Amino acid sequence: MRKSVYRTTVACVALMAAMAAPRQASAQGPQARGVDLSGEWAPRFHEDQPERIPGPEIGDYLGLPINAAARLHADSWDASLLTLPEHQCKPHPADYSPRGPANLRLWKEIDTASQNIIAWHTHISWQAPERTIWMDGRPHPPDYAAHTWQGFSTGRWEGDMLTVTTTHFKLGWIRRNGVPRSDAGTLVEHFLRHGNVLTLVSWINDPVYLDEPFVRTTNWELDPHQNIAPYPCQIVVEVDRPQGVVPHHLPGTNNFLNEFPVKYNLPAEAARGGAETMYPEYQLKLQAMQKAAGK
Repeated sequence: MRKSVYRTTVACVALMAAMAAPRQASAQGPQARGVDLSGEWAPRFHEDQPERIPGPEIGDYLGLPINAAARLHADSWDASLLTLPEHQCKPHPADYSPRGPANLRLWKEIDTASQNIIAWHTHISWQAPERTIWMDGRPHPPDYAAHTWQGFSTGRWEGDMLTVTTTHFKLGWIRRNGVPRSDAGTLVEHFLRHGNVLTLVSWINDPVYLDEPFVRTTNWELDPHQNIAPYPCQIVVEVDRPQGVVPHHLPGTNNFLNEFPVKYNLPAEAARGGAETMYPEYQLKLQAMQKAAGK
């Protein structure tokens, strides 16, 4: 059943691509133009607002196709980790940065002689990360090349949809409560513009921490008056600790994990996530668990 739903999701993305395609097919390669994505884009938070702005609750892994290794990593995570000097000014990695305070600037780099688009560039407000999406056909570097927060991105047009593939990420996160994404993870994105609305469909694949691809969407609205401010980040001592101490929870000692399922009257098993929790059929299992518990 889950495979059929997964195929339906793939078909929906293919349909979005077909709807975005121009009436005349555009050429592939650096000469392909697609639609102009340039501009100042203001984020819209009608999707997943509690997770994206206030932040997710500890122990909330619902809807994430994580495996046991990812679950252990998240259970061990302590929010006080972010007070350490080396963690205070980290930018969100490219696969997560659109989800946070993400006022976005998109602009294209054009070769003067040929007038071909060499690259698209992005700037995001929180921590001011900048990213380059190469459009000139260059290959991705070998596995041993340096990994960065933004990774290495290449793009191609599929009709009016810009498809971007990114590799070479540093270790990052899928949800801001300790759920990780490994440095072996890859990202495929589809940028679609419909008038003044920009939609991003992202697919995260991770052989280390995910049992299935994780898909989500994010939206912006064109805002010609947007003015993204600088984001200077200054490291300070927030908490006095002995040198070398790293906040963490040893396995089985995180007493906060049960607060989320208790608060929302959920079976503890459901809060642990896993691929099956992504699909509508999981509601039937939830009902069976609640019935067995006499709720």
